[in-house]
Amino acid sequence: MSPSAGGADQLVADRLGLKAGMVVQELGWDEDVDDAVRVAIEDAIDADLVDGDYGDVVDAVILWWREGDGDLVDALVDTLTDLVGGGAVWLLSPKVGRPNAVAASAVAEAAPVAGLATTTTVPVSADWSATKLVAPKTR
Repeated sequence: MSPSAGGADQLVADRLGLKAGMVVQELGWDEDVDDAVRVAIEDAIDADLVDGDYGDVVDAVILWWREGDGDLVDALVDTLTDLVGGGAVWLLSPKVGRPNAVAASAVAEAAPVAGLATTTTVPVSADWSATKLVAPKTR
């Protein structure tokens, strides 16, 4: 791996708050996902991503989502199935202006219906951005 690739890997890991030992579930994979982002995540957690059939709790969920993938609320509710309390859902979607980009308003409307709050959006590659969704803190 070149030094610049290692730096990019660390940048993605830092932006997503992922660390070695975490279990990260990946949902919504398709041929168009950014494999460099997937490799960066796997390098950061020092393990493979797990899929929807994992069957145990996970520390974070990566959900690849594109306009036209279906009902975002349903997909977000599904991300909560294995997510540990306090864990984060990272919604990865094509950046604005790219094919199948998801409107920020669609995420803002779907998240609270699914019981999640939108916190931040960060770029993770040239074509994809990631929006962090968390369960709102209870009083």
